[in-house]
Amino acid sequence: MSSELMEALKELAREKNIDETVMLERLEEQLAITYKRILDTENDCSVTIDRETGRIYVYELVPVGGTEEEPVVEARDVTPSDISRYAATAAKQVITQSIREAEREQIFEEYADRIGDSITGTVQQSDSRYTLVKIREGVEALLPSAEQPGNERYEHNQRLKALIIDVRKTSNEPSIVVSRTHPNLLKRLFELEVPEIYDGIVEIKSVAREPGLRSKVAVSSREPGLDPVGACVGPKGSRVRMVVAELRGERIDVVPWNDDPATFVGNALSPAKVARVIVSDDDHTATVIVPDDQLSLAIGKEGQNARLAAKLTGWRIDIKSQVQAASAGISSVGEGAMADTDDGDGRCTAVTSSGIRCRNQARPGSRFCGVHEKEGAN
Repeated sequence: MSSELMEALKELAREKNIDETVMLERLEEQLAITYKRILDTENDCSVTIDRETGRIYVYELVPVGGTEEEPVVEARDVTPSDISRYAATAAKQVITQSIREAEREQIFEEYADRIGDSITGTVQQSDSRYTLVKIREGVEALLPSAEQPGNERYEHNQRLKALIIDVRKTSNEPSIVVSRTHPNLLKRLFELEVPEIYDGIVEIKSVAREPGLRSKVAVSSREPGLDPVGACVGPKGSRVRMVVAELRGERIDVVPWNDDPATFVGNALSPAKVARVIVSDDDHTATVIVPDDQLSLAIGKEGQNARLAAKLTGWRIDIKSQVQAASAGISSVGEGAMADTDDGDGRCTAVTSSGIRCRNQARPGSRFCGVHEKEGAN
């Protein structure tokens, strides 16, 4: 192997970000195997490549003493005259392997740092086990069936977004695992559609998902006067509609976050109207009282609305209608009363135990009339 070829190998190693020393050591190991076979020796061979001239030396390692466990060997020069012909073939194999391994390592390092990020790709193939998603040329991700919403089916070349949840080294290509069911995918989609979230003005505080069916997102604003729900929904619902479309019609409720547990629980049960929320720190339970005609809406189909609200807030939620609450001796006004019934008509917002809203006018600067003001202010 000439000095010109040696220089070309070094240059290639630099271009492809391959460790030059490791590549030449692998080439020596590969040539040693090759020449043991060609020379048909009983003993192992070793190969040394002069790092300056590129000249190759082949040695037979002949035992001259010692023990079976630790033999003493003598390196005898058995370099054949036509060594360059075999060296070129071995060099090609080692270079190809080294480049492939370097590219795999680069892909692993790049995507291992992106766990939790969203990617956009195109579907290459799909079966009952997984869907293969092409992220870019030479890079593919696995979307396992367990990470796919039950209502989604994928077609070849279909574009979709997913969340990177794991990157593993394998014997072949790095395994990049993505998800379409992870709650954080919803966060990333809103970041893409809502500039206020991307800029950090609006914050997504929590997410609850039943993938493919329905989700709830709690948001807050770091800028006084900015409506975080309105920012996420967008003009005429344009922003949230883009997220819904990406999730194939998954229904999304965007609700305001509040550091007061009772208020937050009441908000989380949207679109149902809530009369009162009573929280118990001892067992971390929120008892929610709703108007009778709101009970089924608050609970939701098969308990979905209540279940998602519990996930979103982290509180166990017990929902009662006002009639049920009255039967249990629980008032629907007082501490924890909600202002959801205020429609801006100036009337008292208190709701009686029978589920009827008070007909009195609210006092100036208050949501309640004189009768209910003391209770409502507690």
